[in-house]
Amino acid sequence: MAYNSTRVIHDADAHIMEPPGWLRGYADPEVRDRIAPLTFRSGNELRQTGDPDEQRRNLEAAFDTLRERHGSPEYRTTEAVEIMSRKNFAATGSFIAEDRPRALDLLGFSSQLVFNTFHNRRLHDWEHSGDLDLAYGGARAHNRGMVEFCSVDARLLPTCYVPLADFERAASMAGEAIDLGAAALLVASGCPPGHSPSHRGLDPVWAQAQEAGLPVVFHVGGTGDLIDPNYFVNGLPIPPDFHGGDENFRSVDYMGIPGPPAQTLATMIFDGVFERFSNLRVGVIEQGAIWVPSWLRQMEAAFDAFVRHEDRLSDLALRPSEYVRRQVRFTPYPTEDVGWIIKESGPEVAMFSSDYPHVEGGRKPLEHFAASLADTDEGAQQRFYVDNFVDLLGSAARALAA
Repeated sequence: MAYNSTRVIHDADAHIMEPPGWLRGYADPEVRDRIAPLTFRSGNELRQTGDPDEQRRNLEAAFDTLRERHGSPEYRTTEAVEIMSRKNFAATGSFIAEDRPRALDLLGFSSQLVFNTFHNRRLHDWEHSGDLDLAYGGARAHNRGMVEFCSVDARLLPTCYVPLADFERAASMAGEAIDLGAAALLVASGCPPGHSPSHRGLDPVWAQAQEAGLPVVFHVGGTGDLIDPNYFVNGLPIPPDFHGGDENFRSVDYMGIPGPPAQTLATMIFDGVFERFSNLRVGVIEQGAIWVPSWLRQMEAAFDAFVRHEDRLSDLALRPSEYVRRQVRFTPYPTEDVGWIIKESGPEVAMFSSDYPHVEGGRKPLEHFAASLADTDEGAQQRFYVDNFVDLLGSAARALAA
């Protein structure tokens, strides 16, 4: 029996686990040698230290062993009952594309919106480096890899990165990603270098997404440091992250996650992006939603305080919260009270996500969400598990239904 066997569910946040040379393999020759292979510092079987050549040899051997294990009868015999307990590289379909459809069957999800695991920070840093050839060359390689991985099953919906650093290149990259087969355009949650995400020069990006019926999505990990690193200079050891290493967030920087998407979305709303592109959809993925009710009220307060003095606000046809309910969707964490979020923000805003196969997604996201939705009416639950995802994904969701 699949993990979910009771209702239709779309998964708005899932991942591939990229092997060390994944991005280099899809890069054009002029940037390939500038992209270093991944190293792994997390507390798992791929943890690497020592000489770089030795690291490379050890990683190659580790992945050969992993591939053999994934194909073994012992692994396959128990994978159905362990589909939610095996995490990261140990999970079915985490890095072997041809295994991912079997994982979807065992999970019981109708589709997954798929993101990278290790490259959001790299893509962000290249975008802010001033080296546009590397920024857009790296994004192009990422997008090829994502589309190829997801091509094994129509239920896998790839996200393709569009750096917003340069207006002309951003518009070109958006069109290229759409033509390549993107189901969503991934952009950084924070501010691009040199200009606002609401700048009119980016309108061709939003216009192409709207015309293609694809959403723009934000994802945690693509904003640089979430907080000033000096917050960790506290005279205490820095605790390990979810993976037992030092690559992910912890309790203190977890508190900074809402900052970039909250500021970016508010700026786009106030500067009229959602007014000009009324059919554009934006997904805020793996950045929680417990903050959304207070953020909506803060925007409403800002609107009322400044509407008489700012033409950009008085020119808006809707109030800020109305744009959000019409056009923006969020994925709560399983530890958040999604029933309360829906009650305070409206049934339009929240979507289910599993974070498969990441360990921080937990082993029982369905059970956690079901508990917090116990007093929520069936119509709102239908929107959480299905309808808000379908509204966000637009043409990709319609193609899937067909």
